[in-house]
Amino acid sequence: MRKLVYYVAVTLDGFIAAEDGTYDGFLFEGDHMAGINAHYPETVPTQARELVGLQEAANQHFDTVLMGRNTYQVPGGLASPYAHLRQFVVTTRDLDVPSDVEVISSDVTGRVRALKEEDGLDIWLCGGGKLAAALLPEIDTLLLKFHPVAFGRGIPLFDGKADITKFQRADARLFESGVSFMTYERI
Repeated sequence: MRKLVYYVAVTLDGFIAAEDGTYDGFLFEGDHMAGINAHYPETVPTQARELVGLQEAANQHFDTVLMGRNTYQVPGGLASPYAHLRQFVVTTRDLDVPSDVEVISSDVTGRVRALKEEDGLDIWLCGGGKLAAALLPEIDTLLLKFHPVAFGRGIPLFDGKADITKFQRADARLFESGVSFMTYERI
């Protein structure tokens, strides 16, 4: 069975983006970038893969990406940000998407459960906070890139009501840049 993996950058005060959905405050330079990109090349947007030398890199962990509408429509975003993955956007609004992006507008939990039953690599939940809170019962693994920055306010890691869910640390990797890459598995 495939896992649903919430893989996201987060501030020290628990935000995945600023209030306007941007994430300019995160560190995009430093030793963490090469280290994380080498291990998770499929999480680099398709158009940026060549710029960082990953155009030929195989998907190692994920073959499917699931994102909320706000994550999909970040300012300056691409119509098909992860063309090298099977792409899903969760929204109840009408959304014009290319043919390689599928919209999930109802029974999100049921659809995620069906995706988890399929053969393949894991499913990457890349945002947003509201979707993560709604899908918390289905999240198997947290891969959190803690950046040494505080936003003060913004979009929380889990934005909404959710039941207490326990995870245990499975791995920790610290970088000279100050970024900590933490892996947690559901208990």
